Amino acid sequence: MTYEQLDFTTYCIGLLACRLGMNQRDVYDKLKESSILDDYIVKAYEVLHTFSSDYIADDLLGYMKEKGVIE
Repeated sequence: MTYEQLDFTTYCIGLLACRLGMNQRDVYDKLKESSILDDYIVKAYEVLHTFSSDYIADDLLGYMKEKGVIE
């Protein structure tokens, strides 16, 4: 993982934590356990980081719901 991917991943975790009202550690654990962290956020960094915060949050929340990570 590059520094840019790590920075973006941290940003996404913070963004989701705010949207979900959860602490960042719990969000990280959910993303890691569901493989969304490595298989989507890190792998799709080149595309995802070009979008707005709202788009990123909505996209990730939708994917988390689709995978059953959140309700």
